[in-house]
Amino acid sequence: MGRTGAICLLAAVTAAWCGCRGWPRPAPLPGEHQVPIQQLVFHSDFDLELDDPLVRALTAERDDIAKTLSLPTSDEQVHVYLFGDAESYREYLERYFPAVPTRRAFFVETDTRLEVYAHWSDRVAEDLRHEVAHGYLHAMVPALPLWLDEGLAEYFEVPKGHGGLNRPHVELLADMIEHTNWRPNMARLERLKAAGEMEQADYAESWAWVYFFLQSDSERRELLTTYLADLRAKGRVEPLTVRLASRHLDPERTLAEYLATLNVELAARER
Repeated sequence: MGRTGAICLLAAVTAAWCGCRGWPRPAPLPGEHQVPIQQLVFHSDFDLELDDPLVRALTAERDDIAKTLSLPTSDEQVHVYLFGDAESYREYLERYFPAVPTRRAFFVETDTRLEVYAHWSDRVAEDLRHEVAHGYLHAMVPALPLWLDEGLAEYFEVPKGHGGLNRPHVELLADMIEHTNWRPNMARLERLKAAGEMEQADYAESWAWVYFFLQSDSERRELLTTYLADLRAKGRVEPLTVRLASRHLDPERTLAEYLATLNVELAARER
């Protein structure tokens, strides 16, 4: 989803941004209609049915995430506030999140609640797949590092059936590899502490690492799922780079080659 669209924002008490957790001020929100279904609670100012395709897709996303990452599901509610139009959503952001650039959707975690804010648009499904993924992930693994949190959300924002393949990210990174000699650097991503520090290439690289782990081979998939299980159980573990270094002599080079090959393969399919 490029960062020109929806992003995950975290409001801190001091209004500084740091990761995907924040404390919004109390405010009136869409609530004329409320649709609770499994872990999600939809609040909207327009009629939203239980059998709406978007509601069904977002509900199914929980089991998809849990199965893909070998994690147990959570019953912690994720509240999804849906504005019927961009104008009312924009006014809400300007009043209660004045320091935040206008985005189509964002996720907030408080001490007691997981919340998603969005407005209806032609890209609402993509926006909500990303932000609701943050809600599910935080309920399953509360201590996710920022870059991994975003990489996973970028992976699961892709419609089901595409295997998490985010084509724009592949094209961007392959172009950077070819023309700017760019190379992946997970250690640099691990040093990022605030969403505001992340640029488009950072989201793309975060997605690339996740895709590499989950799609390249079973050993790498196990490395990621074990790391997430340890984070869930212990709350704090060593950086993923430490574990990766013990399994790969040169993981950055391996990922760069993997992306370049993937881009060629995708281009060949379109011929």
